[in-house]
Amino acid sequence: MTEPNRRYPDPAVRVLDLRFNALRFASASVECLYRGARWSEGPVWFGDGRYLLWSDIPNDHILRWDEASGQVGEFRKPSNFANGNTRDRQGRLVTCEHLTRRVTRTEYDGSITVIADRYDGKLLNSPNDVVVKSDGSIWFTDPTFGINGFYEGEQAEPQLKPVYIASTVRAARSP
Repeated sequence: MTEPNRRYPDPAVRVLDLRFNALRFASASVECLYRGARWSEGPVWFGDGRYLLWSDIPNDHILRWDEASGQVGEFRKPSNFANGNTRDRQGRLVTCEHLTRRVTRTEYDGSITVIADRYDGKLLNSPNDVVVKSDGSIWFTDPTFGINGFYEGEQAEPQLKPVYIASTVRAARSP
């Protein structure tokens, strides 16, 4: 997309708090991989496949950048207004979906398994961010962002109090 920076440290990175310099990798730079998303979130790296996935929530798709070719294409459309993405301990994609108000896992064959869509019999609000802990448990937030309007989901009344502190679901283990 754009020519990678050839100067280090990258002049495009402005340090606003000098404490950040202790964490900064001086030979790293910022590179634009894609323009055209309305709003991107939830990047997840698949090192074994050398590609990056991320959600473009309002455009209702998950995009894929291929490291070898540098090309960006659609991974999934519609994505059910996918937001956060991560990988489970077996390397499968785990996704928070605003439209369907659920957390899903993409199996190796491409099929989708619903991991969570309810709590105490009530629909989730709009799962947002997700991480898989080392023990395989899946932690996600469940605010109302995706049900507040039609920009990143479908307007609906929350059935649960919005949860900004992670909830946990024990993931089923593969045989």
